[in-house]
Amino acid sequence: MIKSLSLGVLAAAFMALGASAGTLDRVKASGTVKCGVDPTLVGFAATDTNGVWRGFDVDFCRAVAAAALGDPAAVSYVEVSAKTRFEALLSGEIDLLARKTTWTFVNDVSRELDFAGISYYDGQGFMVRKSAGVTSAKELEGRKICVQTGSTSELNMADFFRVNNITYQPVLVESAADAHQKYVAGDCDVYSTDASGLAATRATFVDPDAHILLPEVISKEPLGPVVRHGDEQWADLVRWTLNALITAEELGVNSANVEELAANSDNPEVRRLLGAEGAMGETLGLTPDWAKMAIMAGGNYGEIFERNIGEATPIRLSRGLNALWTHGGLIYSPPFR
Repeated sequence: MIKSLSLGVLAAAFMALGASAGTLDRVKASGTVKCGVDPTLVGFAATDTNGVWRGFDVDFCRAVAAAALGDPAAVSYVEVSAKTRFEALLSGEIDLLARKTTWTFVNDVSRELDFAGISYYDGQGFMVRKSAGVTSAKELEGRKICVQTGSTSELNMADFFRVNNITYQPVLVESAADAHQKYVAGDCDVYSTDASGLAATRATFVDPDAHILLPEVISKEPLGPVVRHGDEQWADLVRWTLNALITAEELGVNSANVEELAANSDNPEVRRLLGAEGAMGETLGLTPDWAKMAIMAGGNYGEIFERNIGEATPIRLSRGLNALWTHGGLIYSPPFR
């Protein structure tokens, strides 16, 4: 794991170099948003057979680019791992780290990062082969378990087994791709990471149904976009782009009707959201239709979820905690007023 002192030095150096211009100004000057993604998680961020980036995280990056630049294609995707993600952000290699990091005290305060909201409520789980006959994480005595080094998963797992007085053999890996390879090769009996990551990995197997996720969820993993600390304008832009996608779903604004509602809706919050009245775009340093552009890029939050990772996709994730608060979930945006 990279030491927080080293990351602090990187952050200070980058802030000093870029003190005369914020991230939004640099993004506008370059014409692109540099977005850090994990390329190994199908459904979240991966390239298709034509080399086109697709996924839940990718669509959020596109929404930010649409809001900031008016062009959802104006994104440069930078591959990062659990080990390299913070250095990439603090050094300025990326402008935004998409949904790969858990909002914890250390990640928020000690690493000099700012979380721009929660885009996915997750929790750490365990995946095993169905043939192993294991039905609970409390039956994993002595098993070899793959876990990414430098991630919150490593400590969560150690705490869980310590509390339950279970011994295990950690197999430390650098990335989800390494864990996938070792798990398939039989170098580990179990793979442990966020449940969404396990579902994404399982979807790539030849026989996904030969593998099961155990029922235990051993941690809270609120995941969301991360930016550098100290650039409030950029943090506000990323935060309110996420809020715009969530609010759009709540208000019934989607990719099919957004233009019609922008022109004809008499709902005051819809009108403020889509730039038909008020000066929210100007306050953010953007055009009045910034949120409309973000929604047009890939739809509202629900559309992005269902298209990439929902129950009708190979990832097969239900909304669960990630349903709107009006439907029993935790997804909630402050109001646009």
